[in-house]
Amino acid sequence: MTTATKLFVLDTNVLMHDPAALFRFEEHDVYIPVAVLEELDTHKKGVSELARNARQASRFIDETLTLTADLTAGARLPGSARRPGGRLFIPVGEEPLLAGFTAPTADNRLLALTQSLAQAHKERTVVLVSQDINLRIKARTLGLKTEDYTKERVLDDAELLYRGIDNLPDSMVIEAPRESGMPYLIRPAGARSWFPNEFLVGAPVPVSVQALRVREQTDDYVTADPIVDYGRTRIWGITARNLEQNLALNLLMDPDVDFVSLLGQAGTGKTLLTLAAALEQVIEQKRYSEIIVTRVTIPVGEDIGFLPGTEEEKMSPWMGAFEDNLDVLNRTELGTPAHSQWARAAAHDLVRSRLKIKSLNFMRGRTFQQKFLIIDEAQNLSAHQIKTLVTRAGPGTKIVCLGNIAQIDTPYLTETTSGMTYVVDRFKSWMHSGHITLQRGERSRLADYAAATL
Repeated sequence: MTTATKLFVLDTNVLMHDPAALFRFEEHDVYIPVAVLEELDTHKKGVSELARNARQASRFIDETLTLTADLTAGARLPGSARRPGGRLFIPVGEEPLLAGFTAPTADNRLLALTQSLAQAHKERTVVLVSQDINLRIKARTLGLKTEDYTKERVLDDAELLYRGIDNLPDSMVIEAPRESGMPYLIRPAGARSWFPNEFLVGAPVPVSVQALRVREQTDDYVTADPIVDYGRTRIWGITARNLEQNLALNLLMDPDVDFVSLLGQAGTGKTLLTLAAALEQVIEQKRYSEIIVTRVTIPVGEDIGFLPGTEEEKMSPWMGAFEDNLDVLNRTELGTPAHSQWARAAAHDLVRSRLKIKSLNFMRGRTFQQKFLIIDEAQNLSAHQIKTLVTRAGPGTKIVCLGNIAQIDTPYLTETTSGMTYVVDRFKSWMHSGHITLQRGERSRLADYAAATL
C-alpha cells in the first residue's frame, strides 16, 4: 500500500445517485460505513429511481465482497491492466461521536469515522465524498477533507455548454453555390471547428439566407446549407418571431434530425414551437403517427398528494403548459375568433386524439415507432433517466427535449450534472441531432421584464 493512494469515505447519496460509484476511484481505497448500508436498506423499497439505485448499489457491494475470503484486508475492487484497483472496506465498529455532533444521526457517525480514519492513516489523504452540502460544511469545520461527487459532472461550468449557434469571424470567406441545391463553402476550414447542424451567423453570412447550417467539415472547407425562413412560412398557424425560433423550427421540421434539444428560460417559445412542429408533421404531413408528451412530476411548492384517475388524468395537472399552448395553436390555426364553435371543437378533438400524455414511471421496456416524443422539463432528469427515455426510440421516431437548467427542482442535480446538460453535450457531434439555446423571450413584455429583473 503506497502513500500515493487516497482513502475515500462514501456517503449514501453518492451511491444512490450512481450505484457504480465504488468502482470510480481507480487505485484508491473506498470505505462504506455500516450507517450507509442501513440507509441503503431504508431506501431500497419502492419503484422509484432512487429505490432502484439503492438496490443496485447493494448488489454491487455484495458481489464485490463475495469474491473475497478475508474481508479484514479489504475486498479487491476491479482495476485496469496498467493500474490495479483499490480495496473496499466496511468497518463494523462504531466510533465515538465527536464533540458538538452528539446526535446519533448517520451524518454524525460518518464524520466520526472519517476523523478516526484520518488519525489512523496520517500518511494518507482521507476524503469524505458527499453530495450533501451541509455535511461537507460540517466536515470542513472539523478540518476534514471533503469533496462533492463529480463523476456525473458533464462540464466544469454551465457557461461552457454548447449553444448550437456560432458567429462567423470576418476573416472567413463564403463561396455561394454554383448550382441550385448545392451547399455553401466556407474557407479556411481549419480556422474553427464546428459540429454537424450547428448554425453560423455573422457579417460574412449573406443577408438573404439569415444563417447557415453546418453539413460537414473537411480539411479544406466547411459545407453549409441555408436555413428555411420560418419567419414567413407558417407552421400550424404560427411563424418564428426571431432568429433563434427560426433556427429551432429548422431542426424541429427536419426529418433527418432525430434528436432535438431546446434550452431556454420561460417565455422563449420552446413548448409552442415544438407543439406546432409536432402537429404539422403528425396531422398535416402524416410523418409521425402521434405525439407523446412526458415529464418528471416534481412539484415546485408543496405536494398536493394522491391524484385519482387514469394515467393521463393523473398527469394532466403537470401538463398545464401544453394545454395553454394547445389553446393558442387551435385559435391560430382556425384563424379569426369568430370561427364556428363546431369547427373549433372538431379541431380540438382531432388534436387531442393524436396527443398522448404518458408518465415516466411506465417507460421502461417500451419502444416507440413513428412517434413524435416530447420530454418536457428535462433539466429535472438524471443522466441515467434521460438515457432510459431516449433509448425507447424505435424506427422513425423523433425525440425533442425541452428544459431550462437554471430551474432545477430535483435534489442532488445541478446545472453541470443535469440529464439535459448530459444529452446536449453528448449529442452535439452526431449528424442526426441538433441543439439551440433560446435566449430572447417572446411571451410578453411583462414576462420578459420579470425574467430579467426578479
